[in-house]
Amino acid sequence: MSGPVRAAVVQMVSGMEVASNLTAAGGLIGQAVGQGARLVVLPENFAFLGRHQRDVLGVAEAPGEGPIQSFLAQTAQHHGITLVGGSVPLQGDESDRVRAASLVFGPDGDCLARYDKRHLFDVSLPGGEVYRESSTFAPGDAVVVAETPAGMLGLSICYDLRFPEHYRALVDGGATILLAPSAFTATTGAAHWSVLVRARAIENGCYVLAPDQGGLHANERMTHGESLIVDPWGVCLANAGIGSGPGIAVADLDPAHQQAIRERLPSLGARPIGPAVQLGEAGR
Repeated sequence: MSGPVRAAVVQMVSGMEVASNLTAAGGLIGQAVGQGARLVVLPENFAFLGRHQRDVLGVAEAPGEGPIQSFLAQTAQHHGITLVGGSVPLQGDESDRVRAASLVFGPDGDCLARYDKRHLFDVSLPGGEVYRESSTFAPGDAVVVAETPAGMLGLSICYDLRFPEHYRALVDGGATILLAPSAFTATTGAAHWSVLVRARAIENGCYVLAPDQGGLHANERMTHGESLIVDPWGVCLANAGIGSGPGIAVADLDPAHQQAIRERLPSLGARPIGPAVQLGEAGR
């Protein structure tokens, strides 16, 4: 990214019909392009969010094949943009588990990068909400930075947002724009979403694009919304609204602004090399 790039995050309330979700995504992408966006990021589960978690096994695609991946490739090429499919269910080596893969497509329709979600959401929340992603998804094992016409993109998905070491590895790999496509629950989103997104931006001196699902889904659970674009100083540049349904948020990403912030607050270069932990006297 040599100069400013206009970016958009897409907020959705995805359901159980892939075709309907892709139609909705296509309309929102078109709105973003109409506002000048050259980088568009879709949320986690943009193409399918079923009534039950394991319903996703029925729509998982082989890598490089299927309607979801064709949609991403054709839409990126049609608009001449960099398009990120927040997460796509892809078949892997296990018959009973799939991969949640974030796919980056360039303006020519080619897939530039794939990142498989590393940290799986296995939690029990207040109110009886229980999630066990590892029963359906196999974790990835690689940190991925994608070189694109829109800049160096550091890839992550949803629950990864709680693991700052993942993002520091992305920055060490050259990322200047961090992506966090998500389907944050209403419970965790209200408590932690904006804090985590802004923290990842501030501590890494990066722009963060965080599209989120935002509304009531077929499984009768609410996602948080509040899709954000945050600058390297932690300033929210655009917000699609909390639980407000489908929409987009658009902002300009300026590498000169990012460089000025990093020079003014050079924390990335001040990190100690090697272990710096010492035991107190009581622990000796």
